Amino acid sequence: MTVKDPLADEVLSSEVKYKGSFLQVIRDEVRTPDGVISCREYLRHPGAAAIIPMFDDRRVILEKQYRHPLRKTFLEIPAGKLDPRESPLNCAKRELIEETGYEASEWKLLGRFNNAIGYSDEEITVFLARDLKKVGQHLDPGEVLELVEMPWTELVSKSLNGEIRDVKTIVAAMWLAHEMAD
Repeated sequence: MTVKDPLADEVLSSEVKYKGSFLQVIRDEVRTPDGVISCREYLRHPGAAAIIPMFDDRRVILEKQYRHPLRKTFLEIPAGKLDPRESPLNCAKRELIEETGYEASEWKLLGRFNNAIGYSDEEITVFLARDLKKVGQHLDPGEVLELVEMPWTELVSKSLNGEIRDVKTIVAAMWLAHEMAD
């Protein structure tokens, strides 16, 4: 038996306002629990997988990548969007090879999170990848990035001191710190 959420909006109508190559902008007309008719606009996203690739000596691989919306290069963990009907783990395996040129034989789910709940339905699944083997990088056309290796403790420090500003990387670093403490 499904219990109705007493805080949920009732969707009266829903319309795709923009459909891009992987994002959609949705506009819903809703009735709030107190009876007010309102509008909700949000991004529909297919979801993503993110990876912390870790060598045996506990160094991790990060990427420097230019992000156009903020006109800035960021330091972040490898990640990518899910293809239709692709599982987060298969996406993570594919993206690890494409972006870093490594494959991993050991995978551990660290967690899932929603990074922008006020305006997007995107869910990111984060994995720790170990037992890395170099197989060759296969970047997508137009994908330009620089690989950076550092001790995992430096990743955590940079996430805590504000040097790393990418939310998926910060969340993943905190989960990694918890994992390494066990």
